[in-house]
Amino acid sequence: MNKNMEIYGLVLAGGRSTRMGTDKGLLQYHNKPQREFLYEQLQNICDAVFMSIRPEQQAEIPGKFRYIVDENVYRGPLNGLLSAHHQFPEAAWLVVACDLPLVNEKVLNYLMERRNKKAMATAFATRKTGLPEPLAAIWEPHGLRQAEIYMKTAESSCPRKFLLNVETTLVHPEDDLWVANANEPDEHQKLLAKLNSI
Repeated sequence: MNKNMEIYGLVLAGGRSTRMGTDKGLLQYHNKPQREFLYEQLQNICDAVFMSIRPEQQAEIPGKFRYIVDENVYRGPLNGLLSAHHQFPEAAWLVVACDLPLVNEKVLNYLMERRNKKAMATAFATRKTGLPEPLAAIWEPHGLRQAEIYMKTAESSCPRKFLLNVETTLVHPEDDLWVANANEPDEHQKLLAKLNSI
């Protein structure tokens, strides 16, 4: 595998959705479960696509979708991303969390066109905060190797903190709502209403 050519897509769908109260990957914004919608958006961009899931989710994933089961070595979202990295250590990963309702193929291509392969990652950053969005980002293989080293000694498992301390290329979306996330029921309703008004 040529790490400069191969990029895999990863839909992070293994979270427990405690604040939402229901599995965020199964919420429908586009007339299908969000994890399936994002998977399909990535298929036209990436060399291969996978869902990142918990072990107990395996039975509910339709057969046409490929997945990688979380190894549960690390805490937080990096658990799924590093589990994927272990499966394909030379791949770059275009990762998107399943709680981003306005991410679509256009948004993902916008990020891909601005990819910096020399950086540890290329991540969206809203104009409002200027902070990297680690779960709407392209992680290079050398960045993931560094992230794993970081996780072995870090007090925090927050991937944003890692990206703030390494070379990360920031990409401002045309609209900050591109990377607005829905973690709670009221956020879900607001973003669903926004989508219905477009």
